[in-house]
Amino acid sequence: MTKQSEYVLRTVRDRGIRFVRLWFTDVQGFLKSVSISPQELETALEEGMTFDGSAIDGYARVQEADMLAIPDPSTFQILPWRTEEPVGRMFCDIVTPDGQPFEGDPRTVLKRNLERAAAAGYTFYVAPELEYFYFADSGPEPKVLDHGGYFDLTPLDVAHEYRRKTINALEEIGIPVEHSHHEVAPSQHEIIVRYTDALTMADNIMTFRLAVKEVALEHGVYATFMPKPLEQHDGSGMHLHMSLFRGERNVFAGDEAGELSETARRFIAGLLRHAREMTAVTNQWVNSYKRLVPGFEAPIYVSWARNNQSALVRVPTVKAGKAESVRVEYRSPDAACNPYLVLAVLLTAGLEGIEQGYELPPEVTLNLHELDREDREKMGIERLPETLAEALDTMERSDLVRKALGDHVVDWFVRNRRKEWDRYQQHVSRYELETYLPIL
Repeated sequence: MTKQSEYVLRTVRDRGIRFVRLWFTDVQGFLKSVSISPQELETALEEGMTFDGSAIDGYARVQEADMLAIPDPSTFQILPWRTEEPVGRMFCDIVTPDGQPFEGDPRTVLKRNLERAAAAGYTFYVAPELEYFYFADSGPEPKVLDHGGYFDLTPLDVAHEYRRKTINALEEIGIPVEHSHHEVAPSQHEIIVRYTDALTMADNIMTFRLAVKEVALEHGVYATFMPKPLEQHDGSGMHLHMSLFRGERNVFAGDEAGELSETARRFIAGLLRHAREMTAVTNQWVNSYKRLVPGFEAPIYVSWARNNQSALVRVPTVKAGKAESVRVEYRSPDAACNPYLVLAVLLTAGLEGIEQGYELPPEVTLNLHELDREDREKMGIERLPETLAEALDTMERSDLVRKALGDHVVDWFVRNRRKEWDRYQQHVSRYELETYLPIL
């Protein structure tokens, strides 16, 4: 037994923890959990926990149902929002009964891509800006709690106390926060989590989403990461700040302060060349494409810039003396995605750019939303897919996405998302009824 496993067992015993939750995700990114007692914990750490994989979306067929969840003891934490009795949690890797990593496990998919990066000498670091809404309840008519705007504070930002308690909860379980604020839309908020390695960050994003919702429920309100719940306002994104390191050195930093290295330029070129193919993963819901529309802040055109909010890839300005903080910001994802799969495809696209020597297209400094289609076409600027169906068609043809995720995940993902699109196609919206019923 490893020292980390021994630490977990000792902590559970000394802290009187009654249950330990074993967490993993399905292909869609929904958190799955099974609770075990302290008496079962040692066996679970050594042998794994058996479960029915055929009951998990995107896992296995009925005739090959048995799976094992192997707890990762390095992820053990005590959950701070269950105060009536201590509850611990650990993330798990999923393996088959013969001990092989399961190709349909999103965490395993990300680890496989991180191993590819490590073989090239890279460590992949990520920091997300996570946006979300607080509503009075989860009903179909969103009821905002405030009418505040960007950076507003009391009395317009009535939910700052919820954010504060969420940050306290996150930091109790080892997720450091840089800062938080009210966002542009009414009742919309943002919390920025401090950067760390990609696997830890994917685990942190899953924990973050649950923490936000748990704290909201404690206060009798509802928190949602739905990409676009309010029609006339900005949606919620998850801007991802990314960098590659070799040891302690940020290989995105150029020779001159604030400049991009050739490695960074090729990484960005990879993101841009494969952006359309990856969009179904970064934006996996029908509602995601209501956010990716003109007239709001979400990026919809495939371009890059150093300081242009309309660009898909942005290179933030680096503070004086902070060359190690050079990074690339990918702005299209929303926080309702599966973070393991998203980080896997973004890393693969960036590495492809580095390995194949992709050339970075010219920086676009103009406001892309103010250009007409003809001007954009002359500049060779593509648009991201406009619907989930278009994104899935593009993804299904992508060799890069299959390289990143594997055939199993791609096939399950596309099949599941097409079912959602088919259901949406049958839906008659309020817009159609209000627009056409009186005149047709």
